[in-house]
This record gives sequence, structure tokens and C-alpha cells, in this order.
Amino acid sequence: MEVRVAACQIEARVDSPDPAVAVAAVRQAADAGARLIVLPEQAVSGYCFADADEALAAAEPLDGPTVQLLRSLSAELGCVLVAGYCERGESGRIYDSAVVVDAGEVLQNYRKVHLWGREAEWFTPGSRPPSAVDTRAGRVAVMICYDLEFPEFARLAALDGADIIAAPCNWPLLPRPATERPLELIKAQASAGTNKVHIVVADRCGPERGTDWIGGSAVIDASGYLLADAATPYGETARPVVLTADLDTDTPRDKSLGPHNNAFTDRRPTLYTGLT
Repeated sequence: MEVRVAACQIEARVDSPDPAVAVAAVRQAADAGARLIVLPEQAVSGYCFADADEALAAAEPLDGPTVQLLRSLSAELGCVLVAGYCERGESGRIYDSAVVVDAGEVLQNYRKVHLWGREAEWFTPGSRPPSAVDTRAGRVAVMICYDLEFPEFARLAALDGADIIAAPCNWPLLPRPATERPLELIKAQASAGTNKVHIVVADRCGPERGTDWIGGSAVIDASGYLLADAATPYGETARPVVLTADLDTDTPRDKSLGPHNNAFTDRRPTLYTGLT
């Protein structure tokens, strides 16, 4: 099955959260024919919280306004939406979460497992590995930002039958040689190629409280090669963009690597016990 996907690179700010920015990007993607639309991590609330109290004030329950807005858009536009939000859990704990919404229904609420930087000061890490869920756009698994940099996690999603890994991200702009591409994007490409799974990365843009971002949104084919990317040169400011590309969801279901090899059956898990 061929499906058009979109990665929406948008701005979001803690000081002035504006759901209309996300809505406009989703509508643009849907107008372009996208059936799976991915938004960044913390897509509406912003990300650079000053402290735990500010994060708590921004947090919403699963049935809060952000997810309700996503459900309404998904039902109206007939698309699958994956978007990050600041979740207030049943226990009052705060999670860096992302939902998969299809036809207005929440199919999955994923909580980020690997926390980056100061996130651990206000977020509780998730405790469940990524899992694939059936949607009208194929089998989709979710990871959030830093999760994608752990090869084991992408492998788990692929072993669970994911056709597409949707990755809401906030990749901070870190020093790198001016001639090199962001290492985060290279790792995502490696994960796609190693596991023969499509990956859709929705990064963010727009300076926030002294932090800037890579602007590394991309659609990566199961071969590991880029079908579309924001391609922000080092030293330039990332801009809002909606990337689209067509993916064949049948491709990740064939793990063969030519006539003699297979990405899954060539594994020798009994020799990998040292990983745990």
C-alpha cells in the first residue's frame, strides 16, 4: 500500500503556546494528500520550561484540549496524526508523551522512555517499549526524540511489525563541523536501513529561551536514504516547513537483503545477551 506521509516542522513556545500553528501545518499536509501527519515533540506547549512548576502548569491529561484538538482534526480530515504533548498522568506525574490518533480515536499514548538533559527534572520516564499499532496508514510505532538514538528501541519497533516509526522530535542545535550533517539525522537513517523500516521525523524550529534547533525533519525510506528533508545548513536558522513523501508500506515487511541475507533471520540473539 502506498501512503503519503508528512513531517511538520513548526514553532512552539512555552511563553506563548498557539495551537493554531499546529492546526495550519496539519491542514497544509492534509491538503497535500498526507494520510499520516507527524508533528514535533511538545508540539503546542513548547519545550524549554524554566522549572517543574512551569511544566506542570502546561501539562494536560490525555482527554485535555490538545489531544481533543488532534482528535477533531483527525476525524475531520480523515488522517492519522502523531503529535507530542506535555501529559499530566493519572498520578499527577508529568510525561513527555505522544499520541497516535486515527479517525478521531486515540489508538496509542506513548510516554518517552529516554529523557534528555533537564527533562528528568520534571518528566517521569515512560516504562514501556515502543509497539506498533494498526492504522489506516499502516502499522505505526512511536518514539520521541532521544529514544530514536538507541538502536535497541528501533529494533524492538521493527520486530513488532512497524511499517513506519513516527518520531516527534526537538533536536537542539549542538556544535558540529560546518561540513557535516546532524548526527541525529544520520542515526535515524542508520536505524531505518538497519531495520528496513520507514522513519518520519518531525523536528521543530524557532529559537526558544536561548535554544535553537537543528530543523532536521525528514522522511527516511526503509533503505535508510532520505526521501525528503528540511536540510538546514549549519549556521542557518531552521524554518517552518511541511515535508511530504510517498511510502510503500509493503517494503518494510520484506526484510531480505538480496538473495542471500535477511535483516532479521541473520541475527544471532543468543550472542547478544550482554546487552541486558
